[in-house]
Amino acid sequence: MQTLIKNTTAFGIFSADKRAGRLSHAYMLHFADKRNLRPALMLFAEEFFGGGENARKMAGLGDLTVYPAAGGKITVDGVTEIIADSALKPAGGGKKLYVICDFGSAGALVQNKLLKTLEEPPENVHFLLGTLSLAPVLPTVLSRVKTLTVPPFTEGEIFAALEREKHDPINAAAARDACGVLGAAQDMAEGGWFADIRRAAEEICAVRDYSAIGALSKKYGDTPYKEELLGEIRAVLFTALSAGGGCGLSPHTLVYALELVDGAFADLKFNAFFQGLLYDFMLKVATENKKWQKLRE
Repeated sequence: MQTLIKNTTAFGIFSADKRAGRLSHAYMLHFADKRNLRPALMLFAEEFFGGGENARKMAGLGDLTVYPAAGGKITVDGVTEIIADSALKPAGGGKKLYVICDFGSAGALVQNKLLKTLEEPPENVHFLLGTLSLAPVLPTVLSRVKTLTVPPFTEGEIFAALEREKHDPINAAAARDACGVLGAAQDMAEGGWFADIRRAAEEICAVRDYSAIGALSKKYGDTPYKEELLGEIRAVLFTALSAGGGCGLSPHTLVYALELVDGAFADLKFNAFFQGLLYDFMLKVATENKKWQKLRE
């Protein structure tokens, strides 16, 4: 993963900013890979401090803060503590960096809480926010950060990364079916839930019969992998769009469906009923596709 990230334009821009002494006060790393978002952010943090050893030293001094803890949630109290801590001078005499993982999962109250500090942080204080999707991030937050996007990787890049980890016959298939997401390929190569989620996404994207929508939304509405399923639906649609059409959908409908998925991600952050989200998505896509087909007749 380290090799892939360091070869991205996003990392190159960040590195160039560091070398030129023009680091922005706040960056937003948009990287649609749940498994690897935190490790990617840490690579940027190491670059910020000039190496992994320096980053570990700064973490020990309190000048590098990674929030929340792995598996934790972003809360108002946690952000309040960060704001208070940012007012203290760096212990190492240089800069302070606050890394906030999966910022898109934070509610509007939390995001608004951080707005003023993002706009006018204390001297020598920087923020590095990570998000899987830009859709749930408030426009007011996006206007105060420099956004760096890591696009989907190529099949070849992912295959090479998997081979560096472990040579396995399944790597080729995992790289092919991961739709540019390294974490998805890693999950597939290791077995587990990913293959089932992928099949569910393909089934949902292929629905054209209104009578099947209710059964499918009920079938997958209780999955514990809600974000992952939406991510796979987006990956299936994106692949089809890149090929000029697929899933029985016109390019126009594929673009429309991708916009719906972004909206579903945002709604899910505010605890929307997932079964209802799936039902609404399939119904709207099927309806839009029928309209498009009639226009072409």
